[in-house]
Amino acid sequence: MALRSAQEYIEGIGKIHSKIYLGGERVTDVLDHPTTKTVIQANAKVYELSQDPEYREIMTAKSHLTGEVISRNLHICQNTKDLEMRAEMALLTSQKLGTCNYRCPGCDVLNGLASIIYEIDKDLGTEYYKRLMDFTRYLQKNDLAMSGGVTDTKGDRGKRPLQQDPDMFLHIVEKKSDGIMVRGAKQHQSGAYASDETLVMPTLAYREGEEDYAVAFAVANGTEGVTFICQYNPYTVERNTEADIHQLGNPIYGQRETSLVIFDDVFIPWERVFMCGEVHYTQRAVMRFAKMHRMNCGGACKVGFADLIIGATRMMAEFTGLAEIPHIITKLTRMAQISETSHACAIAAAHKGVEEPEGSGIFLPDDLFGNVAKLNTCYGFWEIMALAGDIAGGLPVTMPSEKDLDNPEIGPYIEKYLKSAVSARKRMRLAKFIQNWVAGLHGVGTWQGAGSAEAQMLTLHRIFDFESRKAMAKELAGL
Repeated sequence: MALRSAQEYIEGIGKIHSKIYLGGERVTDVLDHPTTKTVIQANAKVYELSQDPEYREIMTAKSHLTGEVISRNLHICQNTKDLEMRAEMALLTSQKLGTCNYRCPGCDVLNGLASIIYEIDKDLGTEYYKRLMDFTRYLQKNDLAMSGGVTDTKGDRGKRPLQQDPDMFLHIVEKKSDGIMVRGAKQHQSGAYASDETLVMPTLAYREGEEDYAVAFAVANGTEGVTFICQYNPYTVERNTEADIHQLGNPIYGQRETSLVIFDDVFIPWERVFMCGEVHYTQRAVMRFAKMHRMNCGGACKVGFADLIIGATRMMAEFTGLAEIPHIITKLTRMAQISETSHACAIAAAHKGVEEPEGSGIFLPDDLFGNVAKLNTCYGFWEIMALAGDIAGGLPVTMPSEKDLDNPEIGPYIEKYLKSAVSARKRMRLAKFIQNWVAGLHGVGTWQGAGSAEAQMLTLHRIFDFESRKAMAKELAGL
């Protein structure tokens, strides 16, 4: 089996008994809980898209390991076409879900790790790459959902790991003949509890003396010692108490759901360990993951979200009779310009991607264009949301509930005063969808996802070739 159906995925997740907490209570049925099941449904939709002939080129690939057709979420990019389709998958799934493709981080961790582990083996004679390829075959054969664990909690950011509570960064606490024991946590982990597996990698460039932190491994959900503590916010409360999900902004797939993943002395067998103490490679490991994730999370995924915001905002302008007003047209066009600029940078990052390292057969995106895509999105997405709020007006944050519309005493008032070119219900439903974006979690999520703007600025300054530009200027200026 190289491709699972959506139902097969759901049935498989239902058999995993992970330790999950949300709002202080243990989640006993991940398939039934109002919040956790949104992640399951989102993942199921991704499986469904992989089965759809219309999206086959985007959602599937031919495995370089087995020759079988597999989910692109489990594919290691072999050329620039693969990179382009990886970015297109990020775009498509965002358009179809209005939330995260929760298999996205795992895919990017897999590609980044494969690249650096190939190099470690070549330099040091280790066997990590074979282990990772064996694990990848296992993932592909069973079409498993895999999340990626990258971000440590870090504690006091002014201190190194050994200068504070050592558990602030995930680390090895014991090495045994058959494996390692790890302790720590990974945070902001998108949809981790709805996956079969989690692939973990370092979050930082570690130094000599910090070898226990230079660790990468795979762990199956449901493993003893792994606990998921879910995010909790007003949208969680709303979803958990709302009987009619169609009155929510994104009824089926909801907000992006993340969790703090606790590793409390978790045993990892050696065959699932892919880095163990190689501190001098951790910086490159982080950067190679970042190349993938900034192209996809920044330059493609958020473009899909922007498409939804732009579409909803245009509809709202039509509902209120403002669609042909010149300044509304200008603002909608500005939204499109921002979005397509990020998309163009993502495409450029894919097309200018190169094999890294040479001889590995693994292709990674161009670092400069990937960072520009993410940096443009950081600032641009806030502007898109602001313009959407401008055009939609105050209704997305001031309107009454559809329950009021259904109340026989006050419903007629709402129908009378909130109707426009369409019924009050239709206008309110669209306003709620827009609220999901402009007054929800996506602003901060977009800014921080795949690294903050400052991280992209630092990378861009480091890799941009200032010297060649100086030489051009000197030549023409006669200096």
